[in-house]
Amino acid sequence: MSEHAFPPEQIDGVYRAIRERRDMRHFLPAPIPPEQLARFIAAAHCAPSVGLMQPWRFIRIADRDLRRRIHAHVDAERARTAEALGQRADEFMRLKVEGILDCAEVLVVALMDEREKYVFGRRTMPRMDLASAACAIQNFWLAARAEGIGVGWVSLFEPEFLRELCGMPAGAEPIAVLCVGHVREFYPAPMLEVEAWDKRRPLAEMVYEDAWGHIPPA
Repeated sequence: MSEHAFPPEQIDGVYRAIRERRDMRHFLPAPIPPEQLARFIAAAHCAPSVGLMQPWRFIRIADRDLRRRIHAHVDAERARTAEALGQRADEFMRLKVEGILDCAEVLVVALMDEREKYVFGRRTMPRMDLASAACAIQNFWLAARAEGIGVGWVSLFEPEFLRELCGMPAGAEPIAVLCVGHVREFYPAPMLEVEAWDKRRPLAEMVYEDAWGHIPPA
């Protein structure tokens, strides 16, 4: 054990949050204290970022009409997604894919504008800004789960439409609508697994050694 390790009970808590984090779709209407939401955003802001560019921006949607307009757009995109799925369209439409009108808080997460100025770590991999923002969202998610609050990441939207709807400058790029709120219970497994949409693949199939597809001996 490293001398820099946390105490065992704190280590267990970190791994428990990782294991039990869920992409939530069902929420209760009870409000979240502002200071609690602020803690989650502060946790997000602690995320690593390539070149320390900190590309994440958070827009709290406080206006109920704006929330309804976001929901209407997501719902329309849901129908278009169903059409694109072909044979699985009906199965998809039976799934609950967002909780925008039900949750306590809605946040739009976006990448900053003028990102082309940041070259450190992005010269050959420009989408590391997106990877950095995803780390921030994961921090937010884990902090919320540790405090018993559900989070759902909604990606059914046209980025340009949402950018204009939320008054973002040219070059900014929305990447997520986060639904945040109290839940009756957390799903026992990822919802899409519970609903038999797909299943988690064995870890052994995901880990290679030295070359793609070369699975190390057990």
